[in-house]
This record gives sequence, C-alpha cells and structure tokens, in this order.
Amino acid sequence: MVTSRSAATARPRTVVPRRRGAVLERAILDATLEQLSTVGWNGLTMEGVAAGAQTGKAAVYRRWPSKEDLVADALAAGLPPLDDAPDLGGIREDLYELTRLVRNAMYSRPGWALRAVLHECDNSASERFQALIMSGVIEPSVNLFGDVVHRGISRGDVRPDATGSLIFDVIPAVLMYRSKVRGSEWPDEEIADLIDQVMLPMLRSRSG
Repeated sequence: MVTSRSAATARPRTVVPRRRGAVLERAILDATLEQLSTVGWNGLTMEGVAAGAQTGKAAVYRRWPSKEDLVADALAAGLPPLDDAPDLGGIREDLYELTRLVRNAMYSRPGWALRAVLHECDNSASERFQALIMSGVIEPSVNLFGDVVHRGISRGDVRPDATGSLIFDVIPAVLMYRSKVRGSEWPDEEIADLIDQVMLPMLRSRSG
C-alpha cells in the first residue's frame, strides 16, 4: 500500500515562482521571440506567448494590447546594441570588425525574427517593422560607419573628402541587398572582400 506521504515524495509538485515587474516582462518578451522563431508571425498568439512564459494571458494583454505591440517590443529589446564603433588602430580593422558586428545583429535570433516578420505580416504592420529595422540596425550602423571614417580621416588613413552620406550607406546597403536578394549569410571572408575590394579603394583614392 502506498501511503500519502510516499506518493507525495514520488510525485513532487513543480512550483513556478511568482514573477513580477521586469522579470515577468523579460520572460514574456523571450517567449515572444521563441514563438516567432518556431511558428512565425502568422502562428504567434498571445495565448501561446503566455503559455511559453508560464503566465496568464491577462498578464500579457495588460502590458501589450495587441500582437503587433508585443512583437515590436520583443524585437526592439532583443536586438544586439550597436553603440560604439570599434577602434583597433586602422581603417581596415575598424571597418572589418564593425561590419562583423552589424552582420551578427542581422543574424541574431531577434534579427532573424524581424526579417521573418517583414515577410509575413500585412502592409500596415510591415511599415512599423521596417521602421524598427531602420532605427534598430540600419541607422545606428550608418552612424557608426561615419564615426569610423571620420576617425580614419584624423589618422590619415582616409582621404579628407570621403564624408558623403552615400559612403556611409555602402556597407549596410550591400549587406541588406546580398542578404535579401542573394541569400548570403556573410561569412567573415566575404566581409573581408567587401572591405578590401570596395571600401578601401573608395576611401583612399579620388574618383574620376
């Protein structure tokens, strides 16, 4: 005969600690990214996110009234920060390392999720997420490439008039084009070729 004490010992209950505030919000945002990576935008539901975060759906709706709001916050919170331009002593090394950082942001879990969302959601939501990728990845990277080039001018690595905005757009534009149209995942050797074959000749010599 199994006593109640031995039965309780054999089947211990799993108790999920009650979470509040930032801890709960982080769990919900993580669950959202997980849902996006497995079922995509169309398959993601607020109920599924709540289950993944081990909370009630009311806790999700209380903070985010719509799926679009929730996904936008999850992607924005998850994208790797692009805050500082690397300073490794030379223009080639700086550009190479910064391009790798941008590539890693694009191919992080939030980066993949963001690009997947852009392919699946309707036009109104797509505009919001396009703005997110611009503000979260493209614009910060363009600003950092500008910082690297201006530092190169100060060092004497870069010609003084290489300050046009189109120059700062080149690497982000090529990354987006080759990723979206050609399906490239940008291994390090392709980044090195981009720096050596495109950027350095453009930065160090005058056209025409």
